[in-house]
Amino acid sequence: MNGVQTMVRLLQDAHGNGYAVGSFSARYTKLIRPIILAAVKTNSPVIVQLSEKEIIRHKVSLKAFAEEFQRVVSELQPQIPLALHLDHTKTIDVIKAAIDVGFTSVMIDASEKDFDENAAITKTVVDIAHARQVSVEGELGKIGTTDMVETDSDHVLFTNPLEALQFIQITGVDALAISVGTSHGLYTTTQPRIEYSIIEAINRLTTTPLVLHGGSGVPSEMLSYAINMESGGVSKVNIATDLEQMLLKCLGKHTHMTEAELNAVDPASLEAARRAVQSLVEDKIVNYVCSAGRAVKALNK
Repeated sequence: MNGVQTMVRLLQDAHGNGYAVGSFSARYTKLIRPIILAAVKTNSPVIVQLSEKEIIRHKVSLKAFAEEFQRVVSELQPQIPLALHLDHTKTIDVIKAAIDVGFTSVMIDASEKDFDENAAITKTVVDIAHARQVSVEGELGKIGTTDMVETDSDHVLFTNPLEALQFIQITGVDALAISVGTSHGLYTTTQPRIEYSIIEAINRLTTTPLVLHGGSGVPSEMLSYAINMESGGVSKVNIATDLEQMLLKCLGKHTHMTEAELNAVDPASLEAARRAVQSLVEDKIVNYVCSAGRAVKALNK
């Protein structure tokens, strides 16, 4: 029996145990298999994800994405814990659709709203998802961006630890994305940073797993410290841009492709690119989130 489960089940073992679970944005259905193969090879828990803006940008359907995930799992029968996660999403109807086609975890991002409205919207999603045994990630604070792929604004607002505790208590979220200085996309004019004191303060107030978005481009030693903090660190790290950049580099492309465009690439070139992405994910698992060899314990958590 494979280990497809909710995201929160994967994060329970990671919290405070010296590793994080990598949440890899496939962005295309053809990259789902390399991500799962990398996790199997490294004996690691893994989360495969897709965001609302990626659905639009890459013209990939939720149903096709979920069906490919389920097809790969059925063929490989991986003995590792996996979750299928809907990342940054603002539309409740999209969240409902994802749940209907088999996503085991969803993220409601109402972080652009004020605290009360964010909490109210997030609580609504928690009620919907928990009724279907699906876990929920919320966001408090504003995470920056360099490419506008994941979010609509480059404004950064660090998460307030006391507000984080209140938000978790009101909403009942299973995991909380926090703003501590990282950004979505590639770092070009700015340098990555992590305000460790915010992570420490929130972890001392709550045991809810914390999520670090904008993992692509953050130095491994910086991330390692964020994961291994005495207070528990971060338990989930989102990695998206690095994977797509590797794919495009291998294919000699300079900008994103649609799902149909990638599917039209000649099979030999596509397979070589997929192998490169698998190798990159393996490296991230081993040297970045440090989750290699953790599958059995996490699966039985």
